[in-house]
Amino acid sequence: MLTSKHMTGMGNILKSDMPTYEAVIGLEVHVQIRTNSKMFTRVAAGYGQPENTLTDPVVLALPGALPVMNKKALDAVIKAGLMLNCEIASVCKWDRKNYFYPDSPKNYQISQYDQPICVGGEVEIELPGSARNIMGEHKVIPLTRIHLEEDVGKLNHGTHESLVDYNRAGTPLMEIVSEPALHSADEAYAFLTAMRAVIVQGDISDCDMEKGQMRCDANISIRPVGQQELGTKVELKNLNSISYVRDGIAHEIKRQIAVMESGGTIVQETRDFDGTTGASQSLRSKEMAHDYRYFPDPDLMPVKVDEDWKRRIKSTCPEMLFDRQRRFLKDYQLPYTITSVLVWDRCWADYFEATVKVAGTSKAQAVANWIVNDFLRELGASKTTLADAKIRPSQIAELIGLIDTGTVLTNAAKEIFSEMFKTGDSPAAIADRMGLKAQPTDTGELEQWCRDAIRGNPKASTEFKEGKDGAINALKGPVMKASRGKANPKLVDETLRRLLAEM
Repeated sequence: MLTSKHMTGMGNILKSDMPTYEAVIGLEVHVQIRTNSKMFTRVAAGYGQPENTLTDPVVLALPGALPVMNKKALDAVIKAGLMLNCEIASVCKWDRKNYFYPDSPKNYQISQYDQPICVGGEVEIELPGSARNIMGEHKVIPLTRIHLEEDVGKLNHGTHESLVDYNRAGTPLMEIVSEPALHSADEAYAFLTAMRAVIVQGDISDCDMEKGQMRCDANISIRPVGQQELGTKVELKNLNSISYVRDGIAHEIKRQIAVMESGGTIVQETRDFDGTTGASQSLRSKEMAHDYRYFPDPDLMPVKVDEDWKRRIKSTCPEMLFDRQRRFLKDYQLPYTITSVLVWDRCWADYFEATVKVAGTSKAQAVANWIVNDFLRELGASKTTLADAKIRPSQIAELIGLIDTGTVLTNAAKEIFSEMFKTGDSPAAIADRMGLKAQPTDTGELEQWCRDAIRGNPKASTEFKEGKDGAINALKGPVMKASRGKANPKLVDETLRRLLAEM
């Protein structure tokens, strides 16, 4: 429920003397599929090449050139559909979407109209405000469809001319269309973040918006709270980052409310949003489906997808992000904040589980702490990625074992980890080389240090004997100081407890 009066946040529900409005938002997300060749020709697909070098007669629509379908692209869309719980059509077909614009040399785009490959589906999103150790409020956003088409070229606008680059034209493009079921800018942001993670973790696309691999258009309308009929929608284009999508939707909601409250009427149109200035302007009236004069492509046969095809692709689908997070919380008892770091990157989640497999489930929290705190810090400082790292899961498991046995102390372990990151050597070898193994302590000497600590801290000693177990920590510090940090913490704890029990 929204009103322009006193609006201070994006998509917030606010009160005023004016009628309150509900925003209704649907998203159309275009994702370039990562394939070696384009959708209907063998010419390479790619980014960053000299202008108009990734072309051939099919891309340029030269007379007599005929399209041939890229099966790998269709596999990728089926995979996306299975991961997003879509119904995979048993038969899909290709259609021509006719329009006259310089970015399409054919004057039409090969797409799918009334028989798309994926129907329905859903994207699970997490709303802001999660607690530390539990997952926050989740919501399922229904999808209308996912279909496959070819991308168009890119127009580069100068001061006095516009130049077209056809390198992008013909690249396999997946369009994911949501139902009008989002109601705030923050929900749209969460939708795109979750959907992008699914596509990236499915190894379908890198979804790099700076390279145009993921683009989003938002259809936004408002209506008085309680009204069932949808309001007039406005399409917002050129939202070239997820943050700009959120900002653009918030801006458009506010603009529409201001129009309604001033007695105006919302016009169905397409608007351009400038993320740097936060302003939008009208581009053109919004096209309807009949404006494109869809008809079946006569050069491409319909495609039949059988159950064996779907089963084969299903076997390659990874565990869904939030399902994996729920499993990590339950099986490993990890804090929510730790799981949120691990599961959003499939490589880190896989690395964590590979390490736990070696170290044992009981060491899962220790493994997670080393990865999230120390490993990520080292990668950030060196400006490298996990793929470049020399540390293997077995080495982290070995380091945790050295700590548990008292062979190395925690502070020394951190030094060892940094050296492991630089060299890839085993933690035991590093501990020997750098002299970081805990030194054996004479039992009599350790006992004397413990007696001195007890005498020097009567308050902590008394509190421990009265049942306050944590009070023993105040006694450990003086012992570790006396041993210059070389005493085995486990042996210190055992000795202190024995002497206190004898008193």
